[in-house]
Amino acid sequence: MNNDSIHILIVEDHVALAENLFEYFSTPQYTLDFAADGLTALHLLATNRYDVIILDVMLPGVSGYEICRRIRDDLKCTTPVILTTAKDQIQDKEQGFRQGADDYLVKPFNLRELELRIQALHRRSHSAILQNSQLKVGNILFNPQTLEVTIPNYPPLTLGSSGARLFETFMRNHPAIVSYEQLQDCINRSKEIDTHALRTHVYLLRKQLQQHFNDPMIRTVHGRGYRLQPETHT
Repeated sequence: MNNDSIHILIVEDHVALAENLFEYFSTPQYTLDFAADGLTALHLLATNRYDVIILDVMLPGVSGYEICRRIRDDLKCTTPVILTTAKDQIQDKEQGFRQGADDYLVKPFNLRELELRIQALHRRSHSAILQNSQLKVGNILFNPQTLEVTIPNYPPLTLGSSGARLFETFMRNHPAIVSYEQLQDCINRSKEIDTHALRTHVYLLRKQLQQHFNDPMIRTVHGRGYRLQPETHT
């Protein structure tokens, strides 16, 4: 399985359409899973992660509207859902959006249009995930994905790998004191403490922060460790 591909769950009981979708999206850019009914789809969603769900409304047994509601209410799943159906009345679309759908595509549809909608929803949800992954202390933001420290009125600062691991640890533990053992472990996963090497890492991080933001941010708590304690950014 390609971890960089867009993972799609196709929920469709019409065999010919499902085969067309699989043929069209059979490229390295996509990883596909299939369910012919809603209950199978719910089981797959409970055990797998998907980037986008293509959900037919007219399913056997339980309708796509009800499955969409269960995805949101029962599974607490926020994966984008595109409803597909021959129903084209505004009240039908309204019902779909009320149940938690993100998009609505009327059959028959152009496969390229479906692909464009999938890509747009994936971009939007991926961007939201990255934004939510940021750590925030006062006005300070740290993004573990990009290793960037951002403070208003300053350009972003990109940290090196060791400095980023230290800064992430300080951000996650703020306002608590971070012990020498915690910091040593986050640098090289070793339980053997090299105090001199640790102090050098912290010194270099402080120096970088001071030069960029005019604030070293990291304070020494003698005999115990360090803590994130900015002067003007909280």
